[in-house]
Amino acid sequence: MRGTGQRPGPAVAMRFDQFSDHYMKVTDEKGGQSFEIYGPEFLREYVSSLPKKGAHLMARNLTQPLGYDAVQKKFAAWRKNLGDEARAFTLHGLRKLAIIELAEAGATDAEIQAVTGQSAEMVAYYRKKPAERL
Repeated sequence: MRGTGQRPGPAVAMRFDQFSDHYMKVTDEKGGQSFEIYGPEFLREYVSSLPKKGAHLMARNLTQPLGYDAVQKKFAAWRKNLGDEARAFTLHGLRKLAIIELAEAGATDAEIQAVTGQSAEMVAYYRKKPAERL
């Protein structure tokens, strides 16, 4: 989610074939549209390092992704092991972080909206976050 800006469902269901060269194909869950966007280098490197146990990055079997609930449970268990400071981390928070990182990288509001499917108001809200982190 962090590198894609997608909602949790489509991010969990991503397949290896959605990544090529410097781009990845993402899906706007609400609008049902798919389009190619630039894939951040850290995400491309991570995806290329994953063992292929099926078509999906997070595979249940050869043809199906893990379900959102299974990923949420694993994420919660991982977060619990980090101690009290980790309680604030959520799967949806990774998407919010992607929006902030896009803003920090110089993406326009329209570009962020195209990638995340967020409203103009939400993009403007998260655009303020990079300045607050300084």
